[in-house]
Amino acid sequence: MANSASKTLLKGLSLSQLEDFVQRQGMQPYRARQLFHWMYRKNVPLIAEMTTLKKSVREFLETHAEINLLRLSHAITSEYEPAQKFLFELPDAERVESVYMEADNRRTICVSSQAGCALKCDFCATGLMGQIRNLTPGEIVDQVLWVERHTKKEATNVVMMGMGEPFLNYDAVIQAAELMSHPDGIAISKRKITISTSGIIPAILRFADEGQRFKLAISLNATTAEDRRRLMPITKKFTLAKLLDAARYYTERSGQRVTFEYVLLRHVNDSLLDAKRLRRLLANIPCKINLIPYNAVDLGYESSTEERIQQFVSELATFPAPVTVRRSQGRDIQAACGQLFVQRADQKARRRSRALSM
Repeated sequence: MANSASKTLLKGLSLSQLEDFVQRQGMQPYRARQLFHWMYRKNVPLIAEMTTLKKSVREFLETHAEINLLRLSHAITSEYEPAQKFLFELPDAERVESVYMEADNRRTICVSSQAGCALKCDFCATGLMGQIRNLTPGEIVDQVLWVERHTKKEATNVVMMGMGEPFLNYDAVIQAAELMSHPDGIAISKRKITISTSGIIPAILRFADEGQRFKLAISLNATTAEDRRRLMPITKKFTLAKLLDAARYYTERSGQRVTFEYVLLRHVNDSLLDAKRLRRLLANIPCKINLIPYNAVDLGYESSTEERIQQFVSELATFPAPVTVRRSQGRDIQAACGQLFVQRADQKARRRSRALSM
């Protein structure tokens, strides 16, 4: 029997790639559509459950292929909100996080695109991990499929705002998004799949030139170049001014608004002056602004008070585009990116330390 390292990973393959696979195995072409249906529509975790395939075909596939890429390492359910957080172990023992949230008739799954992150945003727990590796399309898609199986609910929205910078794993992220939106598979509307970037300008331009119909979100988080460089070191390479030019280019090419995400950090970027500058910066860009109260991590930052949040919102009252406050769900389950990973890693380190000292 083939070992797992020699098996073909089917999860993450498109229909045409599955057709290539079955033809190489000497199978009839229609087997590819059956595999696609069982993996992405029926969402079975085991080849043995693909009951429309002959037993001999299932046995062959079990020997030569693999469809289950994630193993649950830890999960937490919020006591106060319909939110759950999952820590998954990948085939190479690296770990990533996903979050499930319900609000306003939306069932949203936030997925990771990388294990770790190289960007080291000053307020983000994932930055503590450093860069580890990109996820494959299958590892990205399997987060959605696993959470849907676990919750027994189909997602209405997917946001690629978890661990990692999606546009530093561009090809895999787009292939995963295509699989999520395929009408014969998971079938989430492209306009319900949001890809968030910290500002990788070449990828934003590529996204626009390719005519991608997935939604684009840009993490802004500051209203001056100096403040953004301090909070988000990527600004040293891709300046704030050029990022806004890229966002404007995207809206012109796509005819779609861009969403600007702005994490509110107490006494850092939440003043009335910041709100005035934000309004001026984005005045000529078709957009939506998502204000996000910070989900505090032990990194020296605090969430804005409710009073300062309301003052900030009031200052944007005349902004000619939607402004929303996106309340972070699951504060009691460490729902901010990287929190659960770092917490579990700290617990393991403390256990190792105690063991060595005995």
